[in-house]
Amino acid sequence: MTIFTPTTAAEVQSAVEWALSHQTPLEIVGHGSKQTIGHPVQAAHTLDLSALTGVTLYEPEELVLSAKAGTPLAEIEAMLSERGQQLAFEPMDYGPLLGGPVGRGTIGGVLAANLSGPRRLKAGAARDHILGINAVSGRGETFKSGGRVVKNVTGYDLSKGMAGSWGTLSVLTDVTFKVLPAAETETTLAIRGLFDEGAAAAMSIALGCSAEVSSAAHLPMMLAQTVADGALSSESATLLRVEGFAPSVAYRIGHLRQLLGKAGPMEEIEGDASRRLWRDIRDCVPFADRTEQPVWRISMPPSQAHRMVMALRMETAADAFYDWQGGLVWLRLHDDPEGALVRHLVRKLGGGHATLVRAGPAWRAALPVFEPQPPALAALSARLKQEFDPKGILNPGRMVGHFADTGATA
Repeated sequence: MTIFTPTTAAEVQSAVEWALSHQTPLEIVGHGSKQTIGHPVQAAHTLDLSALTGVTLYEPEELVLSAKAGTPLAEIEAMLSERGQQLAFEPMDYGPLLGGPVGRGTIGGVLAANLSGPRRLKAGAARDHILGINAVSGRGETFKSGGRVVKNVTGYDLSKGMAGSWGTLSVLTDVTFKVLPAAETETTLAIRGLFDEGAAAAMSIALGCSAEVSSAAHLPMMLAQTVADGALSSESATLLRVEGFAPSVAYRIGHLRQLLGKAGPMEEIEGDASRRLWRDIRDCVPFADRTEQPVWRISMPPSQAHRMVMALRMETAADAFYDWQGGLVWLRLHDDPEGALVRHLVRKLGGGHATLVRAGPAWRAALPVFEPQPPALAALSARLKQEFDPKGILNPGRMVGHFADTGATA
């Protein structure tokens, strides 16, 4: 087994050229914080990007940042915080959920996995903030896409095409992201005691009003106490985050109180306490304590999410909580991953995507980890894979197991 640890883009290209010439595949890793998501990669050699680090450009006035792909995300976020800025899509840290340490993700992994957080309702995901990339394809060719401003993106936007490809189309060497000012303050309005159906209705009302809610989540009974060091106690909590200048935040929280006054008892969580709460929701901390139990990440219509969970609980033991107004369901099963049942219920109740985020190696090898694509989309993805990596040397098998990789996912 050979482990390549390049420190420059040229060394990355040399490693890929070597693999291509020997017709041998490579597993692409940063710090390995998301290595157990997807099928086990079928490769004997590793391209380790953890030494490809460093911020190469940061212009706070222009709201732009470039860094080498292996640069730790925690390092970038700390630097941005010092200047009152942020990656507005608040990328998730999978470390706690997968039984690893906090803060091991890389900026390249952010794009490769198309990460996002609770603010996705307002700010989108990584693909919505990427400005440009430098990368090496499976052909051993270096290419670039985009630049340092949005207007540089012309023709096919390959930067967005790499989002969610999980290292199966190219090896990212440099990425450029748009950054934004951080909010002066934030307050979370917590409505207590609602069941899932009532919470879905309350979140729908809140997102449809003029309060500009940036995040909406629901933690059912007993799960609420698992976040923010137990500050919420065990009673269910429906959470609405409002961000901005302090007077505006206070006014909008007041508007929500008037609008939802009959929903249930309310309390306000402010400043750092609110930020800690949403960080725990972002990182799926409620399910981080039992790493042997399978966890699904499901995206589906918010109005149907609680119905899907109820139907599933009629068949098997499960815990769930809701983000993105219910459009994102984090689901923990107590037994087998139940892939066929989960996806059947998602399709039956509105459609969506179900990804098996955490499971043992045997289940990851046996089940479609990522949502199977319809035939037409699968054919298009296969053509994309053929163009970028015709010999299948980049992370083979990660996205579709024993079949040929089909490239990027939504």
